[in-house]
Amino acid sequence: MINLTLTQIAKIVDGQILNSPGDVATAAYPVINSDQATAETFFVAFVGEKVDGHDYITSAISNGAQFALVSKDCAAPAIKVLDVQKALTDLAKFVRNELKNLTVIGITGSQGKTTTKDLLKHILSVSGETVAPAESLNNELGVPLLLLRCTEQTKYCIVEMGARHAGDIAYLSEIAKPSIGVVLGVGKAHVGEFGSRETIAKTKSELITSLTTGGTAILGTYDEFTPVMAIPDGVSKLTFGEKSTCDVRAADIEVREGRAHFDLVSGDGRAAVSLQLLGIHQISNALAAAAVATALHVSIDTISAALSTAEVSSKWRMEIAQFGEITLINDSYNANPESTSAALRTLALISQETGGVSWAFLGKMHELGESSAQEHAAIGRLANEIGIDHLISVGTEEYLADLTSEKLATMDGGGESAVHYFEKKSDATSLVEHFSPGDVVLVKASRSEEFNLLAELIKDRLVADMEVEK
Repeated sequence: MINLTLTQIAKIVDGQILNSPGDVATAAYPVINSDQATAETFFVAFVGEKVDGHDYITSAISNGAQFALVSKDCAAPAIKVLDVQKALTDLAKFVRNELKNLTVIGITGSQGKTTTKDLLKHILSVSGETVAPAESLNNELGVPLLLLRCTEQTKYCIVEMGARHAGDIAYLSEIAKPSIGVVLGVGKAHVGEFGSRETIAKTKSELITSLTTGGTAILGTYDEFTPVMAIPDGVSKLTFGEKSTCDVRAADIEVREGRAHFDLVSGDGRAAVSLQLLGIHQISNALAAAAVATALHVSIDTISAALSTAEVSSKWRMEIAQFGEITLINDSYNANPESTSAALRTLALISQETGGVSWAFLGKMHELGESSAQEHAAIGRLANEIGIDHLISVGTEEYLADLTSEKLATMDGGGESAVHYFEKKSDATSLVEHFSPGDVVLVKASRSEEFNLLAELIKDRLVADMEVEK
């Protein structure tokens, strides 16, 4: 954060200083977990449905936090306000307005936000201090927390923007004031909340309409909604994708060992990229990051070199691990129809290269509304069509709706996936004993299904089997 006295902060947030002189200066940034408190932080005491942050003030101070932002009286150095969330937002707005030389990049889209953010951070960090934490701080709480990590030395701040309701992204944009807005695409994620993809598109476009003169809109070309979003007067536009008409595009694409290799093409020239990230769908994320860097006048050679060395930095997103000759892909962070389709296609590609059997452990995709059963069944059909050997549905049978023997007999393509259903994750791990060298295993579901735990259970079984073999 920028350097302020407690008196200045109290004035900004309309608060009262407790147990501390007002002339104490601080550049501390906020944390909401007392375990993360250090001498460089202040603690924000939120009151939630199950946890009251005020119960952890003593712990935060003992861990080094300089003061607390509170809504109740306490014995620690603190600033007391009526509404902690509003106070944090007001402070973030003030700091953002003070940082005149800070370039904020806003990123939204139905999938790929975090990976694009990570890739962009890898590119921009060579040009200057870049704030883009590994965790997804993409809502009304996270965005203020993120902005308050910026200092006078910060050159770039990369802000993910998520939404569950119309107006959410407009609200986040008002706080962050991005000069570059990126819309990756409009998919089916959260369609149950929004009602239609058209409404999702309108909400995503709030990032673009928030841009002011001199700003840049960066639009994907992978769906019918994003490329045609209205651009405000005085705002420039860059498109990215695999079409020859895109400003930043991928050409001569090849896939080897599940990873994309392509030529990055822009108005600045052409350069080879070899992604370390797993999945052909990572091309769009890489192109989005490249388009932002291009808008910021980073050379194409610097961009291509950074993209070719970037590795997974956010957990449970196409993480790949080897256990002997068995490959485990942990993509359990979240799931929607588009990302699950992409993960299955990657699984099919890798298993074809290894010559092994493909195993897809899938859990429920949430927030699909009335189309939920239809979307799950479509993923099941896709698994069969692209030749996934074993489709394991855990906690829901919707993936298997069209995979009865009678329906399989009428389908074109594929090779009749073997289907399995388990109610519990622990029971699904019984299939591990059937894995063989060369096999490739995918684990994917919506975040609330906690399939990271299933990935750990499978990992533990594989490690135990390797120990026995020794």
